[in-house]
Amino acid sequence: MHITHIEIDMSGMPAPTPEIEQERRVAIFDLLEENSFALPARDDRPEAAGPYHVTLAIREKRLVFDVDTEDARDAAEFHLSLSPFRQVVKDYWQICESYYDAVKRLPPSQIEAIDMARRGIHNEGARVLQGRLEGKARVDYDTARRLFTLICVLHFGV
Repeated sequence: MHITHIEIDMSGMPAPTPEIEQERRVAIFDLLEENSFALPARDDRPEAAGPYHVTLAIREKRLVFDVDTEDARDAAEFHLSLSPFRQVVKDYWQICESYYDAVKRLPPSQIEAIDMARRGIHNEGARVLQGRLEGKARVDYDTARRLFTLICVLHFGV
């Protein structure tokens, strides 16, 4: 099972910078190219067969996953606290700023070191997301990484 459409609800958020918009476009493209996303059966719902359409939003200071089936039936909606993401998102954007700046003026060896740090923080964000989704949705590691990028895009305006 997988996601075939993803929407980022940016209503009420400031306009993204060109860098953030680029991060969003790349993450969505990569996510739709290859992902693994399934909704496990729970007491309140049977296992909903995918593929899925997902909308990510921040509402009332919570991360919201609104999941529908391809034929527009409600499959699930879950709300996650943003607190576990705050520090890793902050660290991720700080290292991204360093990376964007480094690309303009530093030699490749220094850019590579910053990029390795950026990937490490990104990996940590993916692990946090996988833990927060436990029991709500099953995602593989690469899908978690791409979803974390989209959470960062949403989170920049909070």
